[in-house]
Amino acid sequence: MLLFRWLILLLLLGSGVSFLFYTTTGQARYKRWGLLILKWVIFAGLGFFGVLVLERVA
Repeated sequence: MLLFRWLILLLLLGSGVSFLFYTTTGQARYKRWGLLILKWVIFAGLGFFGVLVLERVA
């Protein structure tokens, strides 16, 4: 559980840094990386909370 929280935090930080690079340089590749990381963090978070809900129900 703690490892998952740290992983999510680091990925969100990486996404934020990527967006910061995009705003300072204007290169679209940083924006793509930021959105890609953010998309997978959201999918992983939804999956994680889905498992938690299923554990409560069962």
